[in-house]
Amino acid sequence: MNLHEYQGKSILQSYGVAVPEGIVADSPETAVEAAKTLQKQTGTAMWVVKAQIHAGGRGKGGGVKLAKSLDQVKELADQIIGMNLVTPQTSAQGKLVRKVLIQQDIYFPGEAEIQEYYMSVLLSRKTGRNMLMYSPRGGMDIEKVAEETPDQIFTEEIDPCMGLQGFQARRIAFNLGLSGTSFKNMVKFATALYNAYVGSDASLFEINPVVRTSDERIFAVDAKVSIDNNALYRHPDIAHMRDLLEEDPIEVEASRYDLNYVKLDGNVGCMVNGAGLAMATMDMIKMSGGDPANFLDVGGSANAKRVEEGFRIILKDENVKAILVNIFGGIVRCDRVAQGIVDAYKNIGDIQIPIIVRLQGTNAAEGKELIDKSGLKVHSAIALEDAARLVNEVLA
Repeated sequence: MNLHEYQGKSILQSYGVAVPEGIVADSPETAVEAAKTLQKQTGTAMWVVKAQIHAGGRGKGGGVKLAKSLDQVKELADQIIGMNLVTPQTSAQGKLVRKVLIQQDIYFPGEAEIQEYYMSVLLSRKTGRNMLMYSPRGGMDIEKVAEETPDQIFTEEIDPCMGLQGFQARRIAFNLGLSGTSFKNMVKFATALYNAYVGSDASLFEINPVVRTSDERIFAVDAKVSIDNNALYRHPDIAHMRDLLEEDPIEVEASRYDLNYVKLDGNVGCMVNGAGLAMATMDMIKMSGGDPANFLDVGGSANAKRVEEGFRIILKDENVKAILVNIFGGIVRCDRVAQGIVDAYKNIGDIQIPIIVRLQGTNAAEGKELIDKSGLKVHSAIALEDAARLVNEVLA
């Protein structure tokens, strides 16, 4: 589950990570009130107006602006709220901005001494351990830094039993070229950041930039945070932060029925039981001349209701020209799935696109017979090769 910047920063603060003071606003008027409050609390005379969407690169798209007066706060908030912000991490249509974060400016006098760094905590898929990745060259173009100067990207792999050790935190500060008070503050910052990552069951904490101010304090100026969905039951306070308006409406509906659905850009809808089988099915669709329109895993206990909802969700995608159902009958019997498909087809009504059903495993032959005798316009197959051939034929 992705979080907004202001939500991620609230988690960071709870673990002792220093962040600039900020207040969320959903209109130009509340943005001005937020700026006034921050001025009283911090004495800041300038504010950063930041669009709150689930995407990085907001500055490149015009979603992060500096306001030097209260009038400018109102003007910039009016410009940003309601805009479709396009960034390198959004679609061409962009994302609608519904609120902004009004944040104190921490680029104090002595600006030449300010340094920006990059730091993130994530799982290393190579080793299966958490790692802290960081660079002395922070800012918006960290991807370019990694591509052109990989020697400027450092990693610190963390033993899951020991956590981030003191010598590792000190090595981070040393590699970032810090000394004195800023060195000590960076050690505390890195330690608190890792604790926040582990404590919230996150899958990603990305801070870009981490800023060393002219008075040697260390701040998380930005925060990109993703939480492991499977751990949300342990964090009801974080689960309440979910912003459904930032998610694909079809994916939100699928989650209500415990369906694992991800929309793609292809023309063949997929309904499969099991993530591994789903990946193999998408490969098969690609090899047969089509493009997968989605990833949809109905789970190992697929029943008639879940199959029906799966069909309804797939059919909401206007790009879908065919549907491939690929079920392996291990836990679930294929004849029961077949009956669910027949019932779903009748309940939904007239389906204009071809449906290919491939059943394999327990009672696969009985399932194929049920479909063949149903009188419905459903193509059945048992072998994977037959299913691939039918996908090719219906798309031709």
